[in-house]
Amino acid sequence: MLGIAQFMLILDVTVVAIALPLMGADLGLERQTLTWVVSAYTLTFGGLMLLGGRIADLIGPRMMVMLGLALFTIASFATGAAQDGVVVLAGRVGQGLGAAMLSPSALSMVVRMFEGDERNRALGIWSALGGGGAAVGVLIGGLLAAGPGWPWVFFVNVPIGVVVFIVLSKVLPSLPPVETGQRLGVDVLGALLVTAATGSVIYAMIGAGEVGWLAPRTWILFAVGVGLYLLFGWRQRATVSPLMDLGLLFRRPVLAGTFVIAIGTALMVAVFFLGSFYLQGHAQLGPLVTGVLFLPVAVATMIGAQLGGRIIGRVGGRTLATIGLVVAAAGLAVPAFTPTMVGVVIGVSVAAAGIGTLFVVASVTALGQVAPHEAGVASGIVSTFHEFGASIGAAVTSSVAAASLATQAEGGYTAAFTVAAVAALVGALISGGLIPGRQPAPAAMTPAR
Repeated sequence: MLGIAQFMLILDVTVVAIALPLMGADLGLERQTLTWVVSAYTLTFGGLMLLGGRIADLIGPRMMVMLGLALFTIASFATGAAQDGVVVLAGRVGQGLGAAMLSPSALSMVVRMFEGDERNRALGIWSALGGGGAAVGVLIGGLLAAGPGWPWVFFVNVPIGVVVFIVLSKVLPSLPPVETGQRLGVDVLGALLVTAATGSVIYAMIGAGEVGWLAPRTWILFAVGVGLYLLFGWRQRATVSPLMDLGLLFRRPVLAGTFVIAIGTALMVAVFFLGSFYLQGHAQLGPLVTGVLFLPVAVATMIGAQLGGRIIGRVGGRTLATIGLVVAAAGLAVPAFTPTMVGVVIGVSVAAAGIGTLFVVASVTALGQVAPHEAGVASGIVSTFHEFGASIGAAVTSSVAAASLATQAEGGYTAAFTVAAVAALVGALISGGLIPGRQPAPAAMTPAR
């Protein structure tokens, strides 16, 4: 049941992408508001996730799981019932807050309830459900938007959330707070600073589609974001209970893993965002057909992840990340130069295969060499940058494609796909220099042939 709850949270990132064009037409939402429908959720989810995990350590994870699930369910109903953009965005922030409470607390319970091989199997199911949520979301979004309508993209969470809440209330054990030998604090200010900093940067990126990337407003917002990041860094060094271990973040493997997860998620969201608007707007296809056409993208992502997991031990994270990003760039270049329905579907499917390998590289690189007592913090950092990457990906692609999202001309779409392809190539160069070289594996770890 905890896995099903996590499935809902991850699904809510991609299921909304298919419904965005219909939502915009029905409620009269502008491009900037539609972009925030994606970014408001992922920004709140990522920005407050570490805080949610810290509070779960203080009061026990069971209570946080139940509170987070309840809030996510109520916010889902409010978002589906919304009649204007303000309520939609408020509901998405509520969903993100509920997800930030639920996700780290549920993972903490999984880790603490199982040991040894059982824990490995449980974590495998957890990861599979999370990855499956992102992949299945595109088809479910198409089915719901084409059938009962876009509000059901959010309403569907309500009955599922109620059932999961009832079951968990009966079967979920009450685990004690984490014993650390000292009283833990809650760095609410740190969480607000890092969320506000990222929000300012994303606001600058979204607004650049209208005012321009060199406009004073854009640069002022970027400067505000940088200033808030510096304040966050100072806060983490000054407080007795920091939200994030900055020393751990700047270790080369962890830094490399967070970069890879951020660029991978940004590219994936760009694929879903651009593809959805192109197929439903420019190609004038319905949401159901769009969802079906995205199935190869979902399958390619899972194949890329599975293949990456099998070969990373032989080729190393640096080589696999470089190959994955080059493949992603090649795929994204197809719709950039061949902006047709076939070109978009084939191109983003190829790109998705490359992107799928990046999620494996990020986890193995960031978590493979941390001490056991640091694994939870490192995992939280990677998860946070997963959501931040999604927010940034939606903001950048939306701004670059701003003209086409309004007029459905090809120019903005091709420009956005081109920017995404270039970003993948730049990411390949950075990954090649940032990811540590492959360490020789002990003989006992050599795969059997």
